[in-house]
Amino acid sequence: MIPFNFRTLDLNLLRVFDQVMSERNLTRAASNLAMTQPAVSNSLRRLREALGDDLVRRSGYGVLPTPRALALWPAVADALRQLEASFSPGDFVAARATNTFVLAMADATAAELMPGLVAIIERDAPGVSMRSLPLTTRDPRRLLDDGQMDLAVGYFPAVLADLTAQAQAGGMAAFEHLRLYDGEYVCVMRKGHPLAKGRLTVARFCQAHHLLVSFSGRAYGFVDEALASLGHKRRIVLTVNQFFTAGRVVAASDLLTVLPRHFVKVTGMTDQLVLRELPFELPPVHVDALWHRRQNQRSDHAWLRLAVAASAKQAFAAQGA
Repeated sequence: MIPFNFRTLDLNLLRVFDQVMSERNLTRAASNLAMTQPAVSNSLRRLREALGDDLVRRSGYGVLPTPRALALWPAVADALRQLEASFSPGDFVAARATNTFVLAMADATAAELMPGLVAIIERDAPGVSMRSLPLTTRDPRRLLDDGQMDLAVGYFPAVLADLTAQAQAGGMAAFEHLRLYDGEYVCVMRKGHPLAKGRLTVARFCQAHHLLVSFSGRAYGFVDEALASLGHKRRIVLTVNQFFTAGRVVAASDLLTVLPRHFVKVTGMTDQLVLRELPFELPPVHVDALWHRRQNQRSDHAWLRLAVAASAKQAFAAQGA
């Protein structure tokens, strides 16, 4: 390996490296840096020579980072963000901002948070826009790492367990999270359903036909895991990827589904649905905001996180939660 001398390194090369890693595309990186693509390629060549590693390799219309690049990027990105924050503290002014933020969340979460976020934008940041994308995974870290979204909001138990384990092992996790609210799941059915009255046992629950809300389309979820631990399984007739769709289908059929209790209030179908406690234990549902830690030093992202947290607090205060 070529000996590395940090004192002779042109620090501008790190800015190029950061943009290439963020965009995974030389043309977009060059545009962000107001450079030509040949200039970006030349900067990468110089950094490769200094570090003795290819850093990125061409793949289709973009580039793929090497393991060395992936290991270096978090530290480089953090250092650059801290420098930017030091030289331009508090540079995000909501009243004058024209940012577009991209958030990913399920429709049930969007129904809770978006009205409050719109109110905050109209009151404090009239030039800001937000794009809400459907959350299609319980582990959005790759999408956050690739820069496809600024913030993911949802129930991410496996991700949070992994981040906790990394912290306990003394590692520096690449992602941060913020608890927004807690909830619980209930069994939902149409009014007049045969199980709407009488004792709802695990056996009666499993004998019914079910609808599952599954972001991935996989017909197995945490309810099925809980049932399996008790030696039971249920018959899933239909999977959908939206909570609103689940409510509509259940209101017009004999299927059962399991939904967040707080969400049922915003469906507009409360007069058509019956909520029943589940006849088995489920862990509480924690809804978190998740983001890449390279965003920590950005004042615009800090504003976004505060706005999302304020909207969640307002939504659940209004519900008496």
